[in-house]
Amino acid sequence: MAKRILIVDDEQSIVTLLKFNIEQAGFQTEVAYDGVTAVQKAGKNAFDLIVLDLMLPGMDGMEVCAFLRENQVDTPILMLTARDDEVDKISGLESGADDYLTKPFSPKEVVARIKAILRRTAKDNNSYQSFIKVGDLLIFPERYEAEMNQETLTFTRKEFELLHYLASHKGKVLSRDQLLSAVWNYDFVGDTRIVDVHVSHLREKIEPDSKRPIYIKTIRGLGYKMEEPQ
Repeated sequence: MAKRILIVDDEQSIVTLLKFNIEQAGFQTEVAYDGVTAVQKAGKNAFDLIVLDLMLPGMDGMEVCAFLRENQVDTPILMLTARDDEVDKISGLESGADDYLTKPFSPKEVVARIKAILRRTAKDNNSYQSFIKVGDLLIFPERYEAEMNQETLTFTRKEFELLHYLASHKGKVLSRDQLLSAVWNYDFVGDTRIVDVHVSHLREKIEPDSKRPIYIKTIRGLGYKMEEPQ
């Protein structure tokens, strides 16, 4: 069965372009032209991925993304931003988006990003272990959750995938490029700032003191390493 993609954008020309190219790649599509409609459709229907424009009337893309995550809708989100502005990108990631693209973009790149996200999701669903233990942290891959001191922690999809990858390679130094390739599954060079933002989010959730991490260590000039706390 073809994967279902929800396209959310208020510009008819962009919707037409995206719809044509995404369907040509073998996906089914549905469209929403504003944030409120997007929330309604995403909540009622099971989509495999959402392509979400940042600038929408009424309820913008940040608000849509945050609302869906708060209501446990973990469908991967590819956010489209109108400017190459780091603030927009970071804000999008912080609201729960899995990836972003800056306008203008090529339709082929959109399709490539969609396929990369869906490939990663499929790999994770097929290869998870029952749980991974690092110190007091228990990671349950099938549930996209972790527990610490009997308290359940929750994550966005991409936060969890990063945590799972780091824990699966415990004790090994992983560069930002390695993490970007493994977790975001890019077939092209990406922005490693995505990795730093997600590591920061993980530290806020699993570290006793996020400013003095004992689980996810920064290895200066090299990358990150997850290790057993001393």
